Amino acid sequence: MDTQMNIQWYPGHMTKTRRKMEEDLRLVDAVCEIVDARIPLASRNPDIAAICGNKPRMVILNRIDLADAQACTAWSEYFQSQGISVLRTDCKSRRGINRFVPAVRELLAEKLARYQEKGQVGRPLKLMIVGIPNVGKSTFINQVAGRKGAKAENRPGVTRGKQWVTVDRGLLLLDTPGILWPKFDDENVGRLLAYTGAVKDDVLDVETLASNLFALLWERYREDMAQRYKLDAAFAGSGYELLTLAGKKRGFLLSRGEIDTERMSRILLEEFRNGKIGSFTLESPPKWEESAHVGN
Repeated sequence: MDTQMNIQWYPGHMTKTRRKMEEDLRLVDAVCEIVDARIPLASRNPDIAAICGNKPRMVILNRIDLADAQACTAWSEYFQSQGISVLRTDCKSRRGINRFVPAVRELLAEKLARYQEKGQVGRPLKLMIVGIPNVGKSTFINQVAGRKGAKAENRPGVTRGKQWVTVDRGLLLLDTPGILWPKFDDENVGRLLAYTGAVKDDVLDVETLASNLFALLWERYREDMAQRYKLDAAFAGSGYELLTLAGKKRGFLLSRGEIDTERMSRILLEEFRNGKIGSFTLESPPKWEESAHVGN
């Protein structure tokens, strides 16, 4: 089976959105970027660093409930080594949410001190919140602000427009539309985004996507996968062969005894995205030693 994927993304609003963000940057004190803790690099917009310039930055590792805890620690250390503040959150349980405001005040401690020196004690801090589609940005904002004003759905492209959100009298958040870059120069980045649902499933071949995901999870978390799908951990076949075996074990049969690999593909993607197989991270920080590699 051909496991090559061709993902292209050319939404017309990308250039306009970037230009607007660059204009709005002068209104804020810092930039907070929300990423998916399962794919911390692939879920970052590569233009963000250029857009932000010298503004103080924070990375929110979101959905830590679905990610490998050891890998989250390694990624936190990686971003901190780049001079970026890090906060880990799980919006479903509100884990980490209460640490956001203190973390912002710590990030902007020097600015707060200058405000105090000038007698501007009540002047609020302003943050721009950025993130590609489907990293949980709207849900995060709702949790931090304690409201349900920003529309949040588990599919790409729901958040639209621009809005200021008041957290408290001392903190304002500037919400921005989720943006992706115009194309994927690295096929692996496109793949990782597709696994987590940041790219709509209907633009891809679901069996190719699931075969690639199965192969990756088999490499990184073999014991968990073998236990979940009742497979022999010593098996060394392709992702498609693993998918077929898993479908057979689940009893997903078509006429004449053929395996319903399309059904198994959708099940695999659903179970991965919902954390039913385990808490997995699909990327390792650059220069992370192999001895610290997560999984089995």
